[in-house]
Amino acid sequence: MGVYVNSPAACTLYRNEVSRPYFVDKTQMLQELFPLVTEGGNYICITRPRRFGKTVMANMISSFFSKGQDMGDIFGRLVISGADGFRNFLNRYFVIHICLNELPRRCGSYEQYISRIEKKLLRDLKQEFPDVPVCEDDAVWDVLTEIYTGIPDARFIFVLDEWDFIFHRDFVTDEDKKLYLAFLSSLLKDKPYVLLAYMTGILPIAKYSSGSELNMFLEYTMASEERFSTCFGFTEAETDGIYGKYLERSQHPAVTRDGLREWYNGYQTCVGERVYNPRSVTGALVNNQLGNYWTSSGPYDEIFYYVQNNIADVREDLVRMVSGEAVHAQVREYAAVSMNLKTKNEIFSAMVVYGFLSCRNGRVFIPNQELMGQFADMLQKESSLGYVYRLAKESSRMLQATLAGDTETMEKILEYVHHTEIPLLHYNSETELAGMVNLIYLAARDSYRVEREDKAGTGYVDFIFYPATDRSADCLILELKVNATPKEAIRQIKDRRYALRFAGKLGEERRYAGRVLAVGISYDRASKKHKCEVEVLLPAGKCQNYITVNAEKA
Repeated sequence: MGVYVNSPAACTLYRNEVSRPYFVDKTQMLQELFPLVTEGGNYICITRPRRFGKTVMANMISSFFSKGQDMGDIFGRLVISGADGFRNFLNRYFVIHICLNELPRRCGSYEQYISRIEKKLLRDLKQEFPDVPVCEDDAVWDVLTEIYTGIPDARFIFVLDEWDFIFHRDFVTDEDKKLYLAFLSSLLKDKPYVLLAYMTGILPIAKYSSGSELNMFLEYTMASEERFSTCFGFTEAETDGIYGKYLERSQHPAVTRDGLREWYNGYQTCVGERVYNPRSVTGALVNNQLGNYWTSSGPYDEIFYYVQNNIADVREDLVRMVSGEAVHAQVREYAAVSMNLKTKNEIFSAMVVYGFLSCRNGRVFIPNQELMGQFADMLQKESSLGYVYRLAKESSRMLQATLAGDTETMEKILEYVHHTEIPLLHYNSETELAGMVNLIYLAARDSYRVEREDKAGTGYVDFIFYPATDRSADCLILELKVNATPKEAIRQIKDRRYALRFAGKLGEERRYAGRVLAVGISYDRASKKHKCEVEVLLPAGKCQNYITVNAEKA
């Protein structure tokens, strides 16, 4: 056993994964690999955004097939144990598993990076096959061919995790990228010692496989291929399952199933099945709190990286997406390989590939609350976004004025917003007014879960603000009207009993202890004026009484 050849590392990591409280068994994927291993000479590449389980699955594949350790005690109790031929494949093969996202100490060049991989692999092969002559100057593929020639059953399963990692390093030149692709091609292409090459990454290889280097790979992306589509990310059923475990384990569960859907759903397979970000879901359940678990640092910096080269072209679309709309875009996955993104379509293509946006029917949108928070963070912090930044900064003042019932300040802020150049503000419909309202209450997302057109009472309310961190905070219901009065908006809130949404169900512990405020916002096209009204619909702590009185009416 070595660092790369039949390494015990993947086995240890997968054992750890299986022991976690919210482990999801996806070993059914192995059964799809059985015929590929039997045939030999197969090449597949799985591309997904970060934190969608690529490394976990790579460790699973290595620990199942590798001769390095007996993993029967683990896989014998998982789904794959029921597959035909299970024992014929378990721990029977030579596996070369390379995590391509590891760098040597103080790495400053591609040569240092690739030399480390070659040296470690040659050392492992010499240790595993001591009777085969191995020289330090030999090419890795020559040594592997020598091994296969001398030992015909010495064929290998290659597991290469994060194949595109090196493309994100500042020290890597275009010439280095060509050398790297040539290295992968020389190692894998048309080699008799390859049983299966399983490769993962974020960037699609389509741009490269149009030539000759990597065109032997069949590529499986989330957007375009059904096969393996449910193996990465959590499906609705899988999320239901681990949420049930969470309720059993937690004495005081603070995360709701709807909360998981709001915060971490929004992605889908090519056939329309919804999938969740697995890292975020498990992070929320382990910590008993919804939050940003998708990336550990720099949430707004990462998004801004993609838009900074062409802010003018994407600014209005960003506003629309933050307001909850989807915008037209020609998404091409191969466009993301360029780090010098210029056009709007290139920028949005990259953001889809990296998981910051979702794409459906020719439109892109912000997939969930977790990512919405990152976009909102960028709008409030990045001054180069111009008037969008200035408007977002007003959102804190707007929230405070609303909570204080200061309608004069609210109307002044709305007039200020209206006199900017945002194309949304034609106000031909309440939908466009809603887009502006979503922006002007951007700061509320720090402390509220904001839902648009939520089912409440006997209808659908325009906006409802659920306290996310402080259950004693005030609850807000916003109703919008064009060419009507704010009093009519508030009357609708009352008549349709929208406040029931805060009360919970009969017999359920009270969810919210603050006041419920009804907020009416109107716009008159003739006078081009906004009017606001705020009314305390329910005093603090009265939600439960309200549902008792109104349950039969609803």
